[in-house]
Amino acid sequence: MVGVNVNCNRYISVTTQIMAAALTSQAALLRRGSRVFFSVNCHVHSSGGVTSKEHYKIVVLGGGSGGITMGARMKRKIGAENVAIVEPSEMHYYQPIWTLVGAGAKIITSSGRPTASVIPPGVKWVKSRVMNIDPKNNTVFTDSGHKISYDYLIVALGLQLHYEKIKGLPEGFEHPKIGSNYSLQTVEKTWTALQNFKEGNAIFSFPNTPVKCAGAPQKIMYLSDAFLRKTGKRSKANIIYNTSLPVLFGVKKYADALWEIVKSRHIDVNLRHNLIEVRADRREAVFEDLDRPGESKVFEYEMLHVTPPMGPPAVLKGSSLEDHAGWLDVNKHTLQHNKYANVFGIGDCTNLPTSKTAAAVAAQSSVLQRTITKVMKKDKPDKEYDGYTSCPLVTSYNTVILAEFDYNGQPLETFPVDQSKESRIMYHMKADIMPHLYWHGLLKGLWGGPGPYRKLMHLGMK
Repeated sequence: MVGVNVNCNRYISVTTQIMAAALTSQAALLRRGSRVFFSVNCHVHSSGGVTSKEHYKIVVLGGGSGGITMGARMKRKIGAENVAIVEPSEMHYYQPIWTLVGAGAKIITSSGRPTASVIPPGVKWVKSRVMNIDPKNNTVFTDSGHKISYDYLIVALGLQLHYEKIKGLPEGFEHPKIGSNYSLQTVEKTWTALQNFKEGNAIFSFPNTPVKCAGAPQKIMYLSDAFLRKTGKRSKANIIYNTSLPVLFGVKKYADALWEIVKSRHIDVNLRHNLIEVRADRREAVFEDLDRPGESKVFEYEMLHVTPPMGPPAVLKGSSLEDHAGWLDVNKHTLQHNKYANVFGIGDCTNLPTSKTAAAVAAQSSVLQRTITKVMKKDKPDKEYDGYTSCPLVTSYNTVILAEFDYNGQPLETFPVDQSKESRIMYHMKADIMPHLYWHGLLKGLWGGPGPYRKLMHLGMK
């Protein structure tokens, strides 16, 4: 089923070209000479070793999508020498593509690039792990002995995966038939388990915690269904989706479309089922029934995809930056911390009540830049984040339902078509255009989400 007609496809194609052209023109205006702006080898970095106290006007904690994006934006605002990014990892990964890696549609090497190549040129890279944050004294401490003070702090530390909260994991991944698209170490195990599937239950889980990219557990399920059909094994497979949630998807418009898909493809959905144990040696998964405390059910599996419980960065605990659940406590409209006026947050580590996705980071980044600009001038923030986020729900190897919505769970669609329909064009955007937009737009601080283009395509009415 394809939900976009030929005329709309041409419209979307032209729009995509407009976006690309806009990015190109922005880059041309911002660079001081293309060799310097785009060079990978012209960074000034520091790493390792015990150093004396350092001070920067802006310190960014985390080198993921939010941290690199804000580093690039702040560099252009106040100069590279005034910005530092604290990040220990040598590699930076575009994680949304791991859905396709787990299904054999992309290779893992396509998802990663050296961190050195994405740190904004000239920005100080402190290659260390954050050990302690002291917001009262505007100071950050790292595991390599750095004591860094700041005027303004941007927290972009992401979230933590907790496989260990499921009994039998992570050691269970040493056995075959089990994988997870949520970590670099386990994503290829998903593809191996799918390739080696013979007959039986293929089970996909969703934990009883907030997660990043809440649609991803379903995406690999639909792709597995498609793969098993293509290889003639679907008749021997029982595909089961066990989710802790009381709904299939949080936005009704897209949930209704997904229910039609699971029914037509004979996929079993069990709501309010939470994975608590994996007996990998016996190929058994134990799920608790959240509506009947104390009751659990054992499922045998031929393939198991695990979405792990997730939580806030441990370093926030005890820092007075966190809310009651441990997430960074920020104003949901301005992204400024609710207690410390010179602290800001972006991305998965925050308590923003929206889905944790790279698309959300893009929209947040433009608002956050404006907020920081106003705060630096002693003015009140005047731009608000509406909770925009996006989840390209991959439903096969060539179709996607592009879910876009706001804080209220209301669709906030970019294109003038019904995006709850499966679309080949949207799959092309997910698999080919969005990675390019990520590396060359978002991480360069040039892409703040599709808001302006949405108004253009809806003739200013949205």
